Amino acid sequence: MSVHAPTALPSAQPVPAFRGRIGCDARSGHYAVPRRYRLHLSLSCPHCLRIAVVHSLLGLEAVCPVTLLPAVPDGPGGEHSGLRPLYEASAHRYRGAAVAPVLSDDWSGRIVSTHAPDIMRDLARHFGGHHPALYPQGADAEIEGVRRLCEQGIEVAAQRAGRADTDAGERDTALTSLLCTLRSLEGRLARQEYLLGEQLTVADVELWVSLVQLDTVHRWHLDAAAVHRIAGHPRLWAYARRLAAHPAFGSHLDLDGIARRHHTHCRGLEAAGAAVQILDWASHVPNGTATRPS
Repeated sequence: MSVHAPTALPSAQPVPAFRGRIGCDARSGHYAVPRRYRLHLSLSCPHCLRIAVVHSLLGLEAVCPVTLLPAVPDGPGGEHSGLRPLYEASAHRYRGAAVAPVLSDDWSGRIVSTHAPDIMRDLARHFGGHHPALYPQGADAEIEGVRRLCEQGIEVAAQRAGRADTDAGERDTALTSLLCTLRSLEGRLARQEYLLGEQLTVADVELWVSLVQLDTVHRWHLDAAAVHRIAGHPRLWAYARRLAAHPAFGSHLDLDGIARRHHTHCRGLEAAGAAVQILDWASHVPNGTATRPS
C-alpha cells in the first residue's frame, strides 16, 4: 500500500540553491572518496536532524566529518554567518542566505548540495554499503510519498492549523487534514513495525523528525483540544518513543536548541496547547543525551 501526500498543500521549502550530486555526474568531479566531503549541520533544523540520523545509521563518522553549527542562526533569513565564506566561494556574488544543511567538498572548498533528500540518498548509496539498506530496491516512489506526506500532511497542515491570522474555517480544515494524515499512519503502524514493513528505512527518519517538530514546535500554536486529538494516536507516538531510544535518533535530539530556535524566530501567538506536551522526549533518549528546553 503506497503513501500519497495531499496535493492541496504546497511545499513549505524553497528550491535549494545547490543541487550537486556525489557520483551521479562524472563532469562534476564529485567522486565518492572517503573524507573528501563534510556536512555542516544545525541539529535544531529538521532537515539537518534528518541528515544527522541517516549519517549515524550508516556509521559514517569516520567517512564524512560533521561540523556542528549553533542551534540559533545568527544572521537574517536563517543564515549561519560561519557558512557565508563557503557560499561566496561556491557562487559568484551570492545574494541569498547562507543556510544549513550543507554538504561541502573539502578538496575544492565549495558546496556540493544544500538539498537534504539528495544528500541523504548519496550518503547511503555511495558510503553505506555495509549498513542497513535505508533505500530498499523498488521503494523510491513510496519513500518520496512519505517525504511529501510528512512535509505537507503533517508540518504544513500543523502550521496552518495554528495560524492566528487566518479564519477559523481554514484552521479547522488544516487540522482535519493533519488528523487524517496521523490516522492513516496509525493504521499502517498497527500492521507493521516500520512504515515500509519490518525494516527501518529513511521513511522512518522522515516521519520521526516530523513528529518531533509537531510536538516541540507546532503544538505551541494549537489549542489544547487539538493537541489532545493529535496525541490520541497511541501506536504512532509509541513508535516515536521507540525510535527516540535508538542511539542514531535520540543522540541528536537537541530539545533546548529546537526551543530556542523556535522562540527566537517565531512571531506567532502561543496557544493553550503549548502546555500539553505529548511526549517527554528526553526521558526516552539513551544516556540522557537530549537537552531539555530551558
